[in-house]
Amino acid sequence: MALLSRKGTLFMLFLFSIFLLSASASNGSGEEEEEEFWEELLLKPLPDRKVLSHFHFQNEAPLSDSFARHHHLFPKSIAQLVKKFHIKAMELSFTQGRWNYERWGGFDPISSHNAKPPGVELWAVFDVPPHQVDASWKDLTHALSGLFCASINFLESSTTYSAPKWTFQSALGSLRYGTLPREAVCTENLTPWLKLLPCRDKAGLSALMDRPSIYKSFYHSQRLHLTQAKTGADPKNSRVVLEQTLTVVLQPNILTGGTNYVSEAKMQPSWSLSSIFGRKINVERGLVTQLENLQSSTATFAANGTNLDDFGRNVGFELSVNPDRVLKEVEKSSSILYEYPIKVHKDSEQFDLGITWKHPVIWSTPHAPLYASRFLMGSGNERGAIAICMKSTESTQGLVAANYVDQRCNFQVNVLQIVPWYIKVYYHTLQLFVDEKPQVLTDFVERMRVSPSEDKVSPGLMELVLKLPCEVKSAVLNIEFDKGFLHIDEYPPDANQGFDIPSAIISFPDFNAGLQFSDNSISKTPMLSKLQERSPVISYTEVLLVPLTTPDFSMPYNVITITCTVFALYFGSLLNALRRRVGEEERCLNDKGNTQLFQFLHPKTQVT
Repeated sequence: MALLSRKGTLFMLFLFSIFLLSASASNGSGEEEEEEFWEELLLKPLPDRKVLSHFHFQNEAPLSDSFARHHHLFPKSIAQLVKKFHIKAMELSFTQGRWNYERWGGFDPISSHNAKPPGVELWAVFDVPPHQVDASWKDLTHALSGLFCASINFLESSTTYSAPKWTFQSALGSLRYGTLPREAVCTENLTPWLKLLPCRDKAGLSALMDRPSIYKSFYHSQRLHLTQAKTGADPKNSRVVLEQTLTVVLQPNILTGGTNYVSEAKMQPSWSLSSIFGRKINVERGLVTQLENLQSSTATFAANGTNLDDFGRNVGFELSVNPDRVLKEVEKSSSILYEYPIKVHKDSEQFDLGITWKHPVIWSTPHAPLYASRFLMGSGNERGAIAICMKSTESTQGLVAANYVDQRCNFQVNVLQIVPWYIKVYYHTLQLFVDEKPQVLTDFVERMRVSPSEDKVSPGLMELVLKLPCEVKSAVLNIEFDKGFLHIDEYPPDANQGFDIPSAIISFPDFNAGLQFSDNSISKTPMLSKLQERSPVISYTEVLLVPLTTPDFSMPYNVITITCTVFALYFGSLLNALRRRVGEEERCLNDKGNTQLFQFLHPKTQVT
């Protein structure tokens, strides 16, 4: 187990787990400008015997005249990007794997903010005139490509990015969005990301990031989110907020608990986390319901969630260390947060938290109102169709129960679909099926924005705002397309594998993924603020792999090889024959001349 100690002006506050670093510097005018840094870690057991680890790092700095030149904590490279390209907001993510919305949930703040599509996703909002947005975007992609050692510069082409208006909170059309679904994620991308932290991976929570554990996980996503926040009425009092998150879904090593009455295979895996001073365990809504049923014989949970004795006697699981404070959501059967602040422990004390399950507990995670999936239809290399299927979940059923009086209850669904230019979509073929019955689009589509693709210039974009009834069971969007042809120079090295269509984005503005705790007087750390932030629920569909007509790349090689062989044999033999004939004549003439000269000098000698 590692030990963490306080050094200098370093202040550590664990809120499962949180580090708080603060520094101040004089700006020359007598006023002090503060930079702040927090580190937090959220651990949550998942129903399928896995554990979610969510690292959250937040760095704040004042946006003053000296910004991008002098910093104590804020990374200088990011500050220079903000100043040079006039960035108002930006988000960059590197993801390997796909978030399992059915098993890991889709209605909580972690999945809504940190469940990202595979590969690279980048969007940015610029504070520049409209005619300079594209140039700023291209320069930003090149800068980020060099900073994070990735192929982000491929997003500079107008065929790879677009400008959505309804899915993201854009600013007067200054937003640009692009994805690279096939971008591989490795340690070369994580290392520059860690270098943005004040202590890199030498101290703090980042020291817990074991590379083999991260890259053999079922899902991991590293994200960088940049925003500007105003601290007062004066626009000059602005701060730049940089959030760095790493979300990992791991399979923990099972620690045997010595149970005799049930098989270990049916139990949730018991695990222990060492080398950390503080932890905060977030228990899902469905799990809390089952634990309350198991604990019906004991005292009920306290209204403010601070009765630690009840949690220490929990029948479902046992914690090795009692939490300092327990926070519970206001809603019934809600989530629970266990808080372990480092300030109650000594600097020389080792802290290890473990959880041991005593009974097999089965629960379900909260899902989005509709579970969205996407697939391809058709066969051959000429035509096809894209289908987006949305099925109702228990959240939609609960909405119906809460609004059964209003017969016209409905909710909004936003759909963003971006396709490459070589997928020629026929938007007039768009069909909508509600509960397996064809419907008229105007009855459910409130707004629709279409930007057709242009060959080798721009991708196709479709944004829909749907109004679906609360009692809906399923909704399917179907649209047809033709497959285009590419020039031989435009094919990637692995063209036979297929071409990727980026994930579609499904958002539910009428639903909020924030958590509301009973104690509103608690000091909100960045992670608690994020958990309580009322943001719309967002989910991503699968990445589609479309096979296109590809030429026989071996044919040019064969033609070149055969041609070169024929030419080599022909010209080689011809030149060899010509050279040999000239050589024979010269040799014969030389031999004949030498014989005559010898006979002239020696007439009595017989020459054979």
